[in-house]
Amino acid sequence: MPVEQHSFNTSNGSLPYLFSPVSAYANQPAPLVLFLHGARDRGTDINVLLKWGLPRFVDSSSPLPYVFAAPQLPEGQTWVDREADVIALLDDLIASQAIDPSRVILSGFSLGTAGAWHIAASHPGRFAGLVAVSGRVPKTLEETQLAALKNIPIQIFQGGKDEKLSVEDVEQIVNTLRKAGGTVDFTLLPDGDHFIADEVYSDPKLQQWLGSQKRRQVSVVA
Repeated sequence: MPVEQHSFNTSNGSLPYLFSPVSAYANQPAPLVLFLHGARDRGTDINVLLKWGLPRFVDSSSPLPYVFAAPQLPEGQTWVDREADVIALLDDLIASQAIDPSRVILSGFSLGTAGAWHIAASHPGRFAGLVAVSGRVPKTLEETQLAALKNIPIQIFQGGKDEKLSVEDVEQIVNTLRKAGGTVDFTLLPDGDHFIADEVYSDPKLQQWLGSQKRRQVSVVA
């Protein structure tokens, strides 16, 4: 189903985004996959997002079992800069669409992965899963903040020949999360470089995973 182009107004200016609803025949609220793009897709032409990765997969696929949204940053900004606007967009989508708020997946590529780590760690109760592709954890995130992600299933994908990020750095984050009690699946694509998004997002196993996660109920001890 071809994606639609929309714009969300914020106090920082409009935030354009791609949107694809779930099949019109769905009889219950659907999961939402919220995607944060990488640095080279910033700008004023949102069509650049459709050239590859998850947006292209969604745009060229038959109706998927989840709602899809992908905002676009202007040049020079990061997702950390627009954290509040991303959460406001999420709230607006949940209020206006047939979305199950307990089944929201946050995914990012490269710069978007850094943003996804930051936003998920800042709002861990909002997400049922995190998919990190070719991206580092921001240095500003401390281990205590990463520990807040222990109840969110995480999928990490990395190319073995990625010149922007070493496999050792990624493995260190995986180990930190697992020591905190987190559920982390780490997939290394040995021959992959930084730009593995097409291969990652078109994988049927990941697509099935995106539609099957549900936010864990965390018991609070008084």
